[in-house]
Amino acid sequence: MPKLVRDRIPELFPENRDRTLSEAEYADALRAKLGEEVCKYLPDRTPEELADVLEVLHALAALHGLTPDDLEILRARKAAERAGLAGRVWLEDDKTNAR
Repeated sequence: MPKLVRDRIPELFPENRDRTLSEAEYADALRAKLGEEVCKYLPDRTPEELADVLEVLHALAALHGLTPDDLEILRARKAAERAGLAGRVWLEDDKTNAR
């Protein structure tokens, strides 16, 4: 099945054909790859799979003209405004709130 792979993977499979995607194809492939990598991380929960998700996020950030540092600045700005997720806050709908 054709899919977006890391740049050096074709070296491991010289019998397969590979090509460079157009920018539009690449953007679509990255979005699909994000879903693929998240789906692999969720059941495995390994740091290696999480690193693959981060690799895709960095590539998607580059499509927006952002470096990983730029993306981190945006994340930190949002965290400063609304905090992060470390507090483990779960917001209930008023209809299901048991309080």
